[in-house]
Amino acid sequence: MSDGMNGGVIAVVGNGFMGRTHLEALHRIGRTARVVSARTPEQFRDATQDAEAVHICTPNAAHAWMVDAALQAGKHVLCEKPLAISTREARPLVALARTHNLRHCTCYNLRFYPMVQQMRAMCAAGDLGEIRILQGTYSQDWLLHSTDWNWRADPESGGPSRALADIGTHWCDMAEHVTGLRITSLCADLMTVHKTRQRPIAQRAETFSRRESKKSLEISIQTEDFASVMFHTNGEARGSFTVSQVSAGRKNHLRLEVYGSRGSAAWDQERPNELWIGHRDTPNQVLLKDPALLAPAARTYAAYPGGHAEGYPDTFKQLFERFYQPNPGEPDYPQFSDGIHQLQIVEAALESHRSRGWVAVPASQT
Repeated sequence: MSDGMNGGVIAVVGNGFMGRTHLEALHRIGRTARVVSARTPEQFRDATQDAEAVHICTPNAAHAWMVDAALQAGKHVLCEKPLAISTREARPLVALARTHNLRHCTCYNLRFYPMVQQMRAMCAAGDLGEIRILQGTYSQDWLLHSTDWNWRADPESGGPSRALADIGTHWCDMAEHVTGLRITSLCADLMTVHKTRQRPIAQRAETFSRRESKKSLEISIQTEDFASVMFHTNGEARGSFTVSQVSAGRKNHLRLEVYGSRGSAAWDQERPNELWIGHRDTPNQVLLKDPALLAPAARTYAAYPGGHAEGYPDTFKQLFERFYQPNPGEPDYPQFSDGIHQLQIVEAALESHRSRGWVAVPASQT
């Protein structure tokens, strides 16, 4: 199948929070899309047989086999992160997509905030000088209580890592995308705050919901609620970040701070239309999102004029527009190789926690 797109229908597999988010963004860019459900390969083939492309928005454990089935059927694929629950599962998917000349994307959509792109443009232009320090956090509170439950807490559905794989990889992908650096080694400490959680018996626990079931089962928890990571990069820069799903009051607090020899920049997802710019010898600045004031490389990521806020749903729109553009040339969206790299970081962090020491992140071979 050719890499070209013909405007056909798009199947969004999964009807939860992410599936609905993808569907809305696809409609915003004028694509015909529908949400489908599938639990077996047969159901998957039947549900997607007339689709030009497939978006995988299911629990993590189903990602690899669904991506494989879609690629085998000649469909372009956009998969929610993580690409799979292990690098062993993920690696064949890159080769398969390339063999069939199909577009493939791991949905690290948070790159696509306008002010994140502005920070990236500043790093590339040398405005911050030599990058020395990367710091930040991705903190949430939706799993603060032991009565909070979601399929991500079950390794059978979510994989061996939760907080790191779910939101920590977003932070790492953003830090690397903004600076052009790669995390090459790390030392991680993981913590499971709630050793058991209450899983509802009679109702589905929607992502980010706060409903508590009167009937539940006590389930042993093996995955992390919190992680603290120090890392080295392939440059001179060092860094550290924390990841938490149990930080009261933090709803979706991704903060990235980049410190260079000439200046610094910091961005916070809870204030997405602002970019803090730090100086040593002159007053600091806060740049508000306005396409007329952004670097040319960042300007196209802002769809609305200055003073008109852009946020989380717009990142999907920006990503999907690039994924579905008629003649893309060099892809400017995260591909499956990016998904494998983030899985390598997660696996290194799990090994570091087990061994209580520094672990190298393998160089990508894809």
